[in-house]
Order: sequence, then structure tokens, then C-alpha cells
Amino acid sequence: MPPMPPMPPITQALILINVGVFCMQFLFGPQFERWLILFPVGAGLMPWQLLTYAFLHGDPMHLIFNMLGLWMFGSELERIWNRKRFLLFCAACVVSAALANLCFSAVVGSMRPMLGASGLVFGFLLAYAMLFPNRTIMMLIPPIPMKAKYYALLFGTIELVFGVAAPMGSVAHFAHLGGMLGAFLMLRFWRGQPPFGRRR
Repeated sequence: MPPMPPMPPITQALILINVGVFCMQFLFGPQFERWLILFPVGAGLMPWQLLTYAFLHGDPMHLIFNMLGLWMFGSELERIWNRKRFLLFCAACVVSAALANLCFSAVVGSMRPMLGASGLVFGFLLAYAMLFPNRTIMMLIPPIPMKAKYYALLFGTIELVFGVAAPMGSVAHFAHLGGMLGAFLMLRFWRGQPPFGRRR
């Protein structure tokens, strides 16, 4: 069995930063979080929160599952892209997830703030499925092997159904979908596909 390749540097840095910020949350609590968490419009939203919310997590399991997804999908994407493109993609997914959640919160009248890297992980998942549609992914719960394209479709559908069924719930389902949308648009832009013009 060939050895597992080393984790790419930016993926490794993102995981370490997320773990470090989670430790800061544990040490300093809400007074630290309030500067980084994504507040809805009219509830204290600051421009930098469109990015910083993604480094916060609600509990250890939230952090572990997001870092697992970041490692699983982000590592592969970083290996095939240069560092600048990978970072740009990360920012696009995080910001698009934030904007989707802000729009949804405004529509339903929610004042709940958002935190977590799940929008980025869902963006990674969609990009992975678009680039490697027939690669097999082993689900954790239940442990069923599935092609990446079906995996992304399944989770996207689940997020849409739960987002519509429980619009005021504690999980930001439309932020996850926003991350997927950002990933889709970035790949279309890089490929010169509609709704973007042909790239030279």
C-alpha cells in the first residue's frame, strides 16, 4: 500500500488556525467570539465577519467533522491548483456561504449569528465532485461507498430539504448551499463557461 501523501501547506495551516481559534474560544468565550462571528444585517454585522466566522466552531464535534472534510477534499484540490487559486477558491466559498445565510436570515427574520467552516467544506465537496465525479467516497454514517457526484447531489438535496423544512433551526443549511454555489460559480468562471464570458 503506497504511503499517504503529506498534507499540503495551506490545508494544514487552515486546520491549525481553526484548532487554535477554537482554543481561543474556550479560553475567552463570547467576548472573543463576538468580534468574529457572522451577525445578521442590523444585528452588529461587520465586513470582516464575512470571512472570520468560518474559523469559529460551536463544539468539538462541529470542529472535528469540518476539519475532516477540509482534509479529505481540500488536500486534493490544493494539490491540483496553485496556492493562489486555492486561497481564492476558499475565500469565494466562505463569502458566498455568508451572503447566502445573510439573505436567508433577512427573508425569514432570523437574528441568529452564524459560525463554522461548513460552507467551505460543502464548496470543497462540490468542486471535488465536479473534478472527480466518478471517484468513490466512503460515507461515515452510514459507511456506504458512493461516487463523488452522487455524494454531492445527496448532501445538497439534504441541505435544501432541511433548510426549507426548518428555516429557523440551529443549522445554517442555506449557508452550506451558498458554499456549494460559490464553488460552482468559481469553477465555471475559471473554465470560461456561462454565466461568464470565455476566458482568454
